[in-house]
Amino acid sequence: MAIDGTCLDVADTVVNDGFFGRPGVNKGEQAAFPQARVVGLVECGTHAIFDAVTGTCSTGEVTLAGELVERLQPGMLCLADRGFYGFPLWNKARSTGADLLWRMRSSQRLDVVEVLEDGSYLSNVFEVHNFKRRGEGLVVRVIEYSLDDGRDNDNVYRLITTILDPNVATATDLAVAYSQRWEIESAFDELKTQQRGARTVLRSKSPELVLQEIWGHLCCHYAIRTLMWEAADHARVDPDRVSFVTALRIARRSISAARDFSPSDH
Repeated sequence: MAIDGTCLDVADTVVNDGFFGRPGVNKGEQAAFPQARVVGLVECGTHAIFDAVTGTCSTGEVTLAGELVERLQPGMLCLADRGFYGFPLWNKARSTGADLLWRMRSSQRLDVVEVLEDGSYLSNVFEVHNFKRRGEGLVVRVIEYSLDDGRDNDNVYRLITTILDPNVATATDLAVAYSQRWEIESAFDELKTQQRGARTVLRSKSPELVLQEIWGHLCCHYAIRTLMWEAADHARVDPDRVSFVTALRIARRSISAARDFSPSDH
């Protein structure tokens, strides 16, 4: 699973502007439309958006994620980018029993407690108050690596995880697993660009209907992705081999055909 956020343009009405607000742009100007923020929990292998939390554009992703991580379950491995790490959110997420694999900023202090056989090491993360560490901290495993992809790239990626035993998952396994986090970006692109339409503004004129419209899009995306998974499972292929655009067109044609029937025929 991966957690991340995105924003959707909503209709430019007085009530939508007052409720959702609009982000600032260059030179102190504001965006053309108010925006709603969505933080979602996506299954990377299928792009299914299993859960989501909505809010205003001024509500940060980490704030909305605080509600969403409570819905994690044991057996899940949750991936998150470095913008999400904070001790309170990490602690809340780990308390669900799910495993976590989150990227952390390189500026974060992580003292080496024990170096493990695969090159990863154990460390501790702490609650911080007034720049001082509090409590005994929580044990995490740290994986640091760089990518040699033929380009000039001296970035060192740093991941922390609740999976402490290298025999359960090696550092290489976890680095490869983290690359799947990008699948949530593809899922949001399907939702925003392909399903809703590129540069299309949500049409609802009031906040309550905007939220209803967002959930309608989320449910529609989940339904299409469910059908795609069933088709992939039947054909014994990876769901990534099934085209979302094609599935969307088939679904739209099916709905259009259904309109030809009188309600009394159903």
